[in-house]
Amino acid sequence: MENKRDLKAIVAQMTLEEKAGLCSGLDTWHTKGIERLGIPPVMLTDGPHGLRKQRGSADHLGLFDSVPATCFPSAAGVASSWNRELIERMGQALGRECQAENIAVLLGPGANIKRSPLCGRNFEYFSEDPYLSSEMAAHHIMGVQSEGVGTSLKHFAANNQEHRRMTSDSIVDERTLREIYLASFEGAVKKAQPWTVMCSYNKVNGEYASENERLLTDILKEEWGHEGIVVSDWGAVNDRVNGLAAGLELEMPSSYGEGDRAIIAAVTDGRLPEEKLDAAVERLLSVIFKAADARKTDASFDPEAHHALAREVARESMVLLKNEDGLLPLARKGKIAVIGEMAKKPRYQGSGSSQINPTRLEDISEELAKSAGPSAEVGYAQGYHLDSDEMDADLIREAAELAARSDVAVLFAGLPRRYESEGFDRQHLRMPDNQTALIEAVAAAQPRLVVVLSNGAPVEMPWIGRAKAVLEAYLGGQALGGAIADLLFGDANPSGKLAETFPVQLSDNPSYLFFPGEGDKVEYREGLFVGYRYYDKKRLKPLFPFGYGLSYTTFEYSDIAVDRSEITDEDVLHVTVKVRNTGSRAGQEVVQLYVRDCASSVIRPEKELKGFEKVALAPGEEKEVAFRLDKRSFAYYDEDVRDWVVETGEFELIIGKSSQEMVLSKTVAVASTRVSRTVYHRNSTISDLMKTEKGAAFVEQLVGMLPFGANLAEEHKAMLMAFMEQMPLRGLLSFSGGKFTEEKLSQVLIHLNS
Repeated sequence: MENKRDLKAIVAQMTLEEKAGLCSGLDTWHTKGIERLGIPPVMLTDGPHGLRKQRGSADHLGLFDSVPATCFPSAAGVASSWNRELIERMGQALGRECQAENIAVLLGPGANIKRSPLCGRNFEYFSEDPYLSSEMAAHHIMGVQSEGVGTSLKHFAANNQEHRRMTSDSIVDERTLREIYLASFEGAVKKAQPWTVMCSYNKVNGEYASENERLLTDILKEEWGHEGIVVSDWGAVNDRVNGLAAGLELEMPSSYGEGDRAIIAAVTDGRLPEEKLDAAVERLLSVIFKAADARKTDASFDPEAHHALAREVARESMVLLKNEDGLLPLARKGKIAVIGEMAKKPRYQGSGSSQINPTRLEDISEELAKSAGPSAEVGYAQGYHLDSDEMDADLIREAAELAARSDVAVLFAGLPRRYESEGFDRQHLRMPDNQTALIEAVAAAQPRLVVVLSNGAPVEMPWIGRAKAVLEAYLGGQALGGAIADLLFGDANPSGKLAETFPVQLSDNPSYLFFPGEGDKVEYREGLFVGYRYYDKKRLKPLFPFGYGLSYTTFEYSDIAVDRSEITDEDVLHVTVKVRNTGSRAGQEVVQLYVRDCASSVIRPEKELKGFEKVALAPGEEKEVAFRLDKRSFAYYDEDVRDWVVETGEFELIIGKSSQEMVLSKTVAVASTRVSRTVYHRNSTISDLMKTEKGAAFVEQLVGMLPFGANLAEEHKAMLMAFMEQMPLRGLLSFSGGKFTEEKLSQVLIHLNS
């Protein structure tokens, strides 16, 4: 409902104390209300993949029970669906559950970039790629907010580790910040307008995000046009007055009057203009009344329908990494060995503030037995203790014996909760030793081995050669058992593609040398080269590349086309490609479009994801997939001009099945419309001059000034030019034999800059 209240008039009626008080929470989860002015309190609560409404009033860390809610797959898996429409439907379901529990704002989604696979909270983030991340975040937001419930896009910004997360300083150059870390938020803000954006705990380039005016006001509010409010991560406020001045409207949780008193004192003594406070309160009221007006007092939801949706989301979030000899899908006959304690005690969600109390939870082994049917005999062996890394020889032997007398073994492994969680980072990418030993032992007894992984981030797989099939199930939510069964037995066709790179070993990761930094200083020295951008540039083969995922069917691409071959950076380019299902099963394919600058004056990645579409195809069916590319699809961020810039030149449009399997390409010419004026000075080089017609003409004259220059053969003249290319103009004073003077240098600069 559109807010028709005169917010400025309401603010004018408020006392200074009331205005200051509205800028911090009433308690852990509620904002303050002002009854005399009809301002209600509203409730915020943790997400993002489910509703975590605490029964206890002061529990942020998930120590007490929360109300039952649908636990959907975590973001690491959802992003692997590459399905905008599906994540939007998931968001709508989350919004309905929030309405049923009188929640105004669901905290999430998390759009932080996966700089390192060690980050303990990566399960809650979408991708290593900012375009994919921002698209997933935008549609999550649109889904939730379509139900009249706000979201909180988090954690803004450059919050890419848990180690010392409340005090660390993320030191990132401007171009990297813009192209990678801020871009992950920018698209979501502009496309979906989250009601709130949550600032992160850490510093960004020396200043806490909670009081970083450049981030919160200059970029978020003014440049991107964010209309909502900024809320602090819980306990992230360093200085409340500086935070309010910088653009942080709401401090959470309650500071029990401390923040209020600081704001009042700052306004009273003139350090904080009351107009700034008024503007913050007006923004707060806009969100509070938006939530109040959208409140549905009779709201409810169907837990079974939402469970079915969770199963659908889980199916599309899982990625088939390997399927040697077509072992999958499994036949519904013979003896099937189900191995691993995770089949009985599933790892279905991450740990920390996003932990959901599910409305129900499927037992994977039971779902497999149900799906296998009466013609199959399903046996179970524990294999390992989930709460320990110690090997149990008896359990391993029992599992190997069961596998040996079965026709196929399905082994469930991954990362226990103690291996990854909010609050701490992983120390390595290994799975528990007892699980690795179990895989080796079972593979030796039964070569027809399927490994199903439950984890929130990549793991090293030294055993990969021993398993014939591998399904990455991620943290699949409460319906993961049925989803896994659907995929293993072919009731559904795997369609997930990795939203992150799986390295062969930890040391292959680009941030390896600089993560998690020294003390509180975290330098992002790898710059732009995060994830596949690094592996591409280094020609380093990962275990599984970004965008990779197998299917039970096959797809062929053809007829890439563009609506024109020459454009300016102000034009929109339309790209189409045809995709055909050449197999015998219905399936979905994620068509990925990457863009490569064929020749650039600045360092750029080999290619970057700029478009994707997920398309469903029946056997033999062909569809045309369309993409829309604009200026940002070709641009880089120029720190000098503080803007996005396209260089005139050729760009290659590449269609891929993954970041390392390119199938089609097309080249287009893009002309920059930016009028740039180069200003020459005494330290401009000869090569700088050669870039313009006027400068090149001067260089020709210059060669004649040099001793013997006029009489040089062309071959020697070329050698001389190669030698002089990097010479600054002032260097000519020494090398011209006195023919080039300071006076002439001044005259030349006036001529070149006229």
